Amino acid sequence: MNTLGRILLATGALGASTLGYAAGIERRHWTLRKATLPVLAEGSPRLRVLHVSDLHMTPNQLSKQRWVAGLDELEPDLVVNTGDNLAHPQAVPGVLRALGPLLDRPGVFVFGSNDYYAPKPKNPARYLLPSGKKKRIRGNPLPWRDLRAAMTERGWVDLTHRRSHLNVGGVRVHAAGLDDPHLKRDRYSEIEGSPAEDVQLGLGVTHSPEPRVLDSFDGDGYDLVLAGHTHGGQLCLPGFGAIVTNCELDRARAKGPSSWGAHMRLHVSAGLGTSPYAPVRFACPPEASLLTLVPRSEGGGSEVVPGLEGAPVEDRVGIR
Repeated sequence: MNTLGRILLATGALGASTLGYAAGIERRHWTLRKATLPVLAEGSPRLRVLHVSDLHMTPNQLSKQRWVAGLDELEPDLVVNTGDNLAHPQAVPGVLRALGPLLDRPGVFVFGSNDYYAPKPKNPARYLLPSGKKKRIRGNPLPWRDLRAAMTERGWVDLTHRRSHLNVGGVRVHAAGLDDPHLKRDRYSEIEGSPAEDVQLGLGVTHSPEPRVLDSFDGDGYDLVLAGHTHGGQLCLPGFGAIVTNCELDRARAKGPSSWGAHMRLHVSAGLGTSPYAPVRFACPPEASLLTLVPRSEGGGSEVVPGLEGAPVEDRVGIR
């Protein structure tokens, strides 16, 4: 075999092994991200928030369902679900098995495009196009009303174009949310206005972290916005990060905590799933996030627990 042939063979083998890892290993490499965010009013007690997003559940994803259910052992004060729970018309029972024990805790949610519409096959090259140049392709309707009914019956608050006051973990929270900006269903005018002065946390919730939405929350004086949608880039390059974010958000904020404006913090979840038609992740494992909110004077930080990415949640947090 000549030199060119050996190079082509090696390149093909590397590509095949990379694809095998991305599709067969990393997309099931369930990971817990921990971050401490200084967003509370002074004198507030610490608040533990579990941020879950982008499950993209199908009925047979039992490993994902078990892992998410195990997050209840973290004993969060509040659960925030930022949408895209469904990827199949029969996935509602699987989502409820995953969220089951968490639904007994205080929780809020908004929906994303893949709660309303099923995914469809797409040209993979579209993934690399700028968000503004992508034509929205909608699949068949999904049973989001059934999922909403089950969540609200268990006590979770649907924040879609709604403002709500909660008292969780001894912290007075003003929470407000939007319908999915990715589908341009957001109507910020329905929730506009600053949080009440006596609250200790102004919390905004949205599926897609579009800058126009973040600017509105920031302008109204919110302390923290939680979002999903980006999958952290889903396909990332080591040393470079996300290639795209699938929205107008810049790549540097594709996952994890960041600042927005002079006052507000943003946390974007890399999510726990993928489209069934693009079942790969690379340098971006599926994740949920445990956020410890503290008073602003205490500072903060972020980490993925060293050496424990993808380990069972019990091993990460010392629970047996």
